Amino acid sequence: MARRKKGNPVHGWLILDKPSGISSAQAVSAVRRVFAAQKAGHSGTLDPLATGILPIALGEATKTVPYVMDTDKAYDFVVRWGESRTTDDKEGDVLATSDVRPDVADIEAALEAFVGDIQQTPPQYSAIKLAGERAYDIARSGEEVALQPRVVTIHQFELVEMIDRDHARFHVESGKGAYMRALARDLALAVGSVGHIADLRRLRVGPFTEDDAISLDSLTALVDNPAAFEHLRPVETALDDIPALALMGPEASTLRNGQGVPVFRAADRSRFGDLREGDTVYATEAGVPVAIARIEEGLIRPVRVLNL
Repeated sequence: MARRKKGNPVHGWLILDKPSGISSAQAVSAVRRVFAAQKAGHSGTLDPLATGILPIALGEATKTVPYVMDTDKAYDFVVRWGESRTTDDKEGDVLATSDVRPDVADIEAALEAFVGDIQQTPPQYSAIKLAGERAYDIARSGEEVALQPRVVTIHQFELVEMIDRDHARFHVESGKGAYMRALARDLALAVGSVGHIADLRRLRVGPFTEDDAISLDSLTALVDNPAAFEHLRPVETALDDIPALALMGPEASTLRNGQGVPVFRAADRSRFGDLREGDTVYATEAGVPVAIARIEEGLIRPVRVLNL
C-alpha cells in the first residue's frame, strides 16, 4: 500500500514578498505550513539578504516551475563601492578595499558593456552544483571554487541615483540565470574600484509583480483561515506565454493516460491549424489544465500531466 502524503492537495501559485533574513527554502516551508500543503517549491532562489518577489508553487503548480524560472526578471540593488567581499554582498568578509569612487560619467560609460549577451562568472557563494556539491558549501569549507563564465542576457542596466559617495542604486532587467551580485562586482571593477551589493530587491519574475505579492507576516496571520486561499493564483498563471489548446473529453483522457493525440488530421485543422512540429502548448478540458504538451511526429504528446 502506498504511503499517504502528509498535508492537503493544494494547487496554485503564491506570490510572496520575501523579507530579508530568511532563505528561500525557509520561505517555502513557511508558506507550506500556512496552507498545510503536501508539496511546495519555488521558482528562483533569493539570497537571505534579498527581499521581493518569490513565486512559490504548491501541489501540481510545481510541475510548471521551469516555465517561470525561464522568464525575465527585474531588480533594484545598491552597490557599495570600495569593498569587495567573499559573498559579493554585505554578508561576506572583506577581501579587498579601494579608495576609488566613480562619478556618474564613469558609471554610465561602463554600463554599456553590461547590456546584451555578456559573459558572467557566478559568485563563489552560489547554488550552482560542482560534482554534485553546491558551490556555497565548497566555499564555506575554505576551498577555492572554480566556476566557469557563462552567457547571460541583460536587457536593461540603469543608474537610478547616487545615494552618497559610497553607494549607488541601479535598476536591472535580465534574462534567466543572471546574478546581480556578480553584476555589481564586475561593474565595480570596470570603474576601477571594487564593490559589493548592500541591498537587493527583486521586483518581478515573469508574469508575477509586486502587485501580486503578499508579505510573509500578512500570510502567516492567515494560518488556518480560508482567506489565505484568496491569495492563491491558478496553476496555469505560470503558462501565460504558452498557447492553450482546448481538447474534447476523449482526447483529454488520452493525454492524461500518457498517450498522444493526433493533431494534423484533416478534421482537426480548423482547431489545431496554427500548431507546428516542436511547439509547446498546455492542453485544457472545459478550461481546466490537463497537461503541458509538445507537438511531436504529428501528435500532441504530454510532457507533464497536471492532475487537477
